[in-house]
Amino acid sequence: MEQTITIMLVDDHALLRSGLKLLLQKKPSLEVVGEAADGIEALQLYEEVRPHILILDISMPRLDGIQVLREIKLRYEQAKVIVLTMHEDEDYITSIMQAGASGYIPKAAVDEELYTAIDSVMNGYVYLRPQETRTLLSSMLKKTPKEAESRNPYVILSPREREVLRFLARGYTLVETAQELTVSIKTVDTHKTRMMNKLNVSRKSELVEYAMKYKLINDGQA
Repeated sequence: MEQTITIMLVDDHALLRSGLKLLLQKKPSLEVVGEAADGIEALQLYEEVRPHILILDISMPRLDGIQVLREIKLRYEQAKVIVLTMHEDEDYITSIMQAGASGYIPKAAVDEELYTAIDSVMNGYVYLRPQETRTLLSSMLKKTPKEAESRNPYVILSPREREVLRFLARGYTLVETAQELTVSIKTVDTHKTRMMNKLNVSRKSELVEYAMKYKLINDGQA
């Protein structure tokens, strides 16, 4: 039996919450268990319902979404939060991800991407579209060397992607990597493709360069 994924909606516009709820109700496996219209109400309700995923707006009265996100991640480190916002500039995306968001979707794209984002986040991934990933990487590269090292692009990879990267960087083929991880070759190839998209690279050699830069080959840490 398919797991029911509980979701809490936070947005100060009732019409948008209604639209999101209708969209989510189209999938039997998704259940909206709570709605809040401002930041203070969101924190109180989250404590009560403890949803699998919180879908959170940024611009809200009393307490904005960034503050809500930081407070929830402080209280519940494993909380999964997908941020919806009209803002798509670099500063917002960087602030959202640094605050601990599990995913980011512009409101203009929510109809197309919400299901995909929920699936990704529930499977332990961080959900970002390629354009947001490029923006985030660009922001990181503008930091001082010390700041850039503390926020290197490698941290946006999932644990399994990091495992695959480590093997590929050591010269393993897709077949050999699949054997080591006891997964299919197709699964390894999918992880490789996702890594290349997230890191905005086009060749395996560039993946190896990242692995060497962050000492994956030497220390064996994932």
